[in-house]
Amino acid sequence: MRPQPGDLLRIDGRASVQFAGDRALTFRVVSVCPKPTYTGWVWLTGYVIDRRGQAIDRREIFVQLAGLFPATSTPVPRISRGTRPYASRNDQGYGAAARGGSGVRPRADAR
Repeated sequence: MRPQPGDLLRIDGRASVQFAGDRALTFRVVSVCPKPTYTGWVWLTGYVIDRRGQAIDRREIFVQLAGLFPATSTPVPRISRGTRPYASRNDQGYGAAARGGSGVRPRADAR
């Protein structure tokens, strides 16, 4: 397999002994070095992808072409449920006043 930028690969002991066993990783290819190396080997630049689908480390790796295989499943980045990218105008955390859109906050000393 000749990797291309954007490919998601499973790098393990088949690609190089340094990735054998629990050192295997999922790797998103950014670039493939065009310079000649040993026959059947290639330098790849890319990102190590964690189980949540997020890039955690940029690396350059030297691997055997015959040992490269596509990752079996594509991890998908997820946004946690506890965070939102932005809050709405009325979402100020003041209960009914905020939900009602009146723009008036209830005061603790109001009668």
